[in-house]
Amino acid sequence: MTRTAIEILHILAGLAVAVAITWAAAWSYPLGQDVIWWCGAAAMVVTVIMGIGPLRQARLRDRQVDRSEA
Repeated sequence: MTRTAIEILHILAGLAVAVAITWAAAWSYPLGQDVIWWCGAAAMVVTVIMGIGPLRQARLRDRQVDRSEA
């Protein structure tokens, strides 16, 4: 379960950074706020999609460890 939790934390950290950067960019350039938030949303979706593979691998490894310990 440890590897899975770490991968979830990585995804959440990536989302937090994407939100912070998007917010700062939208704040600094008010005329482009709509476009900036759409680009930020796309970056957040991509962050989640890129985290799915490592998350699946971590779950498989955690299951293997659980089976070997039982």
